[in-house]
Amino acid sequence: MLDALIFDMDGTMIDSMPSHKHSWVEFARRKQLQVDIDDLMRRTTGRTGIECMRDLFDHPEMDEATAMAHVHEKEAVYREIFSPIFAEVAGFKAFFNLAHGRGLKLGVGTAGDRHNQAFAYQHLQMPIAPLTTVGGDEGLPGKPEPAIFLEAARRMGVEPARCIVFEDAPLGIEAARRAGMRAVGIASSHHPDELTGPHVLAIVPDYNALIASRFLETHHVASS
Repeated sequence: MLDALIFDMDGTMIDSMPSHKHSWVEFARRKQLQVDIDDLMRRTTGRTGIECMRDLFDHPEMDEATAMAHVHEKEAVYREIFSPIFAEVAGFKAFFNLAHGRGLKLGVGTAGDRHNQAFAYQHLQMPIAPLTTVGGDEGLPGKPEPAIFLEAARRMGVEPARCIVFEDAPLGIEAARRAGMRAVGIASSHHPDELTGPHVLAIVPDYNALIASRFLETHHVASS
């Protein structure tokens, strides 16, 4: 009953959340905004860039062009910070390659825009590309709404119930539940207690733990 894996990107594929946090601090300083960064991260991790900017500026009706200009500025700061220290979440590429070898379809569902996606893929240098990537700049609502994950499943031609989502954030774990998908919590940026749910199959620090526990062998019967 497993055909596909869907990965969030930031904090799930790549160890980027500290750099995102740093970039929010710098962006708020430039805009002379007084912001509780920890609270902002809690409210917005998994939401789209436009949603984040409307929240940050407390301006729900901010037009898309203005919001996107802010997004591009903030994300440029993030990439500048993260580029020299870029790192995957430990074991991600090895796990991804193992899943591909078993014949599973592999997709990405992220609130990150196409520029951050390109940045991540360039640095990861993955020998196998995801079958599809659904991003936060495609007009879909961000997490905890399930739209991004559902669209990834649709593009891969897989029923939601036959997908497992890999997520590092509570809003993403909830989005998987709303999508009717099972989930794995990657506790790279949140406490494991924040990633629980009846649909959560495992909560691990990284993919090395999933490889060691033979997660794929347990949950997927490869086709002969």
